[in-house]
Amino acid sequence: MPEAIQKDSLIGKRITKLDAPEKAGGKTRYIQDLDVQGQLYGKILRSARVHAKIKSIDTAAAKALPGVHAVITAADVPYQRPIGVAKDHFPLKTDRVRSLRDEIAAVAAETEAIAEAALKLIRVEYEDLPVLSDPNDSLKPDAPLIHPEPHGATAKHDHLKQAQGIAYRGKPDNIAMTFDYEQGDVAAGERESDVVFEDTFHLHYVTHCCMGVSGIIAEFDPSGNLLMYSNTQVPFLHKREFAEILNMDPARIRIIQPPIGGGFGSKLDIYPFEPIAVFLAKATGRPVKLVFTREEEFLASPTRQPVILTLRSGCKKDGTLTFRTVSTLHDNGAYTSWGATTPFVMMQTISSLYRVPHCLYHTKAVYTNNPYAGSFRGYGNLQATFAVEQHMDMMAAAIGMDPLAFRLKNAQDPGEVTPQGMHFKSCGFKECLTTAAEASGFLARFKANEADKAKPGRFKRGIGMASMLHVGGGAKIYPSDGCGTILKMDDFGSVTLITGASEIGQGSETVLAQLVCEELGVPLSAVRVVNNDTEITPWDVGVHASRTTFIAGNSAIGAARKARGKILDAAAKMAGLDAADLDLRAGHIVEAKNGTVVMTLAKLLRQLHFSDKAELVMTSFYYEPPSKHQDKHFKGDVSAAYAWATQVVEVEVDTDTGIVRLLKVTGAHDVGRILNRLGLEGQIEGGIVMGQGYALTEELMVENGVVRNPGFRDYKLVTAPEIPEMDVRFIETMDGEGPQGAKGVGEAPAICIAAATANAIHNATGVRIMALPFTPEKVYRALHAAKEKAAA
Repeated sequence: MPEAIQKDSLIGKRITKLDAPEKAGGKTRYIQDLDVQGQLYGKILRSARVHAKIKSIDTAAAKALPGVHAVITAADVPYQRPIGVAKDHFPLKTDRVRSLRDEIAAVAAETEAIAEAALKLIRVEYEDLPVLSDPNDSLKPDAPLIHPEPHGATAKHDHLKQAQGIAYRGKPDNIAMTFDYEQGDVAAGERESDVVFEDTFHLHYVTHCCMGVSGIIAEFDPSGNLLMYSNTQVPFLHKREFAEILNMDPARIRIIQPPIGGGFGSKLDIYPFEPIAVFLAKATGRPVKLVFTREEEFLASPTRQPVILTLRSGCKKDGTLTFRTVSTLHDNGAYTSWGATTPFVMMQTISSLYRVPHCLYHTKAVYTNNPYAGSFRGYGNLQATFAVEQHMDMMAAAIGMDPLAFRLKNAQDPGEVTPQGMHFKSCGFKECLTTAAEASGFLARFKANEADKAKPGRFKRGIGMASMLHVGGGAKIYPSDGCGTILKMDDFGSVTLITGASEIGQGSETVLAQLVCEELGVPLSAVRVVNNDTEITPWDVGVHASRTTFIAGNSAIGAARKARGKILDAAAKMAGLDAADLDLRAGHIVEAKNGTVVMTLAKLLRQLHFSDKAELVMTSFYYEPPSKHQDKHFKGDVSAAYAWATQVVEVEVDTDTGIVRLLKVTGAHDVGRILNRLGLEGQIEGGIVMGQGYALTEELMVENGVVRNPGFRDYKLVTAPEIPEMDVRFIETMDGEGPQGAKGVGEAPAICIAAATANAIHNATGVRIMALPFTPEKVYRALHAAKEKAAA
């Protein structure tokens, strides 16, 4: 035993993720790798029409196929209930289909091949209906209704449950949701403006492209209890919602989360395949495994929300922002998932990214026969930032200020409260701007490119910047935004951390283990994290809103501090010392002033256990952040902390082909405090690449409700050779509420890239493009049009 131990810390170091060895070694078992005894394989028959009435479904031949155990349609599950944010669709569609994703029938069979063969034997007779694929057309007075009232307008039919979801009561129009927000007086703001710009921006469909496709295994035990192996990001919300859908006691539902091959928000809602697997398990009395094909993942998983956004912005000659008005038209698709609610985040960027005294925001999300959108990393912020940050450059140019000075003039300081009610208790916004600008040599390159762009030459260089504001301490959108932790220590000094927080590849279990080590003075190897079973773990609201490090981190610290207090109190009594003079280091109890070892932690724990008053060290803690629900006008301090970032993008534009090459990204992120530098770098770099795809290459092409590129051959995901050089700097603002001062940053790095790229293309060519992605064709057409306009 050492005589003395000096204080050490894991905070800020480069720590390999705890699950890395298993993943790198091919030992991790994803949902695709899991099999349970007696399982059947489920497959779904989807619509062959974009919009049609279902006249008849004939399943006789499929049911007769050897090896088939069940073929079900909506008629076989009269107990099914509507799902989705607006409760506007049934897992198995009843009398009509509204998109090609729609589920008509499902099969459970001995093998996948038999299940697929059975699908081909199902005959469906349709009556085609007019297709709505343009959200503008959905608002026309004579537009066909996507969700007409199912039993007529009088609502007298017994099944027409007026108080319930749209699937029961229908809609008299195609408007799924509206959002309205205002602050100040935009008319007054416009009157005092010297410069005003108005533009319409077109934001497109992209899909998550998770390496692991969607899947589930559903199983009932002989007592009727339901077990689901599910990749959900929100297991406890899922448990509650499944109970509602299935009319079951939530206590009889258990969810186990296998390791996930990518989430990014795509597993935040219940989608039809999940209850359908449960229906099949119930019908057959056997476990049912249902896993998407890659093509099915493109066709039937959620997307990022496509938006048509019109922004009007103004400023004074001295660079002071005066107002913003925004109107967005969200293409809701056929049904309502979380994508329709992205205005919740978009309006925060519109109202509070920079000081804006006057703001008016309006959104309509309208039904079409297109795919529907879900939650996606950044949650509407990529779309809003794309518009706001282009106007920032345009206004700066109009009044003759450089883009950096214009932004710094309007950037907030720590302690400010925005008109929407967000309190920036810690705020590294200005430091992000200056750090990214200085590290990239922004001003000098910007001016040099401006001077060069009119000169002859095929290849043009450009540099552009954009900043972002996002929640960094959760978001109070449910009654609780908290997380629970149970911590237990064994007789040998090992720690089991049982957390409600889900690990979806973001590295949360490593960070939580680090935070516990910091409190208990144990090595990382002494901590085991349990986080994947609702039967064991305490409640958490799930992985979203960049909340896990902040919320689950504070919860883990709370439990560890209770254990630390218990240990030091006991040690003080045994050693005849004051607990305040003791510390925990490297698995030992030591004197805090000089590190002199008093005893090993393991010995102390055993002495507690085997004493006359036998005691184990087990604690629990529930952390609820001090954030608040927004009021009915969308005002309130919705997050416990806010993250900031500035990213500078350098591009090369081939003016002959329209090809834009991303050369370098320099980023500065207000992360509160660095916990795991390696994990943080990985998170930022991954987000930059996701933003790069959104800006340049990725697009889910949807024509008249049909996805035209459901595969990686035609869906252009960024590959390794295209990834630019990256220089990422971290700003530590030590947030007072954050765990060890940290903030959440999971969504932040993807948000700015498209906006900064747009500004860089303008710096290189003088051409501004308001629609994504910046494909060679689109860029070439814009350059060509600008050349023709100049020549006219």
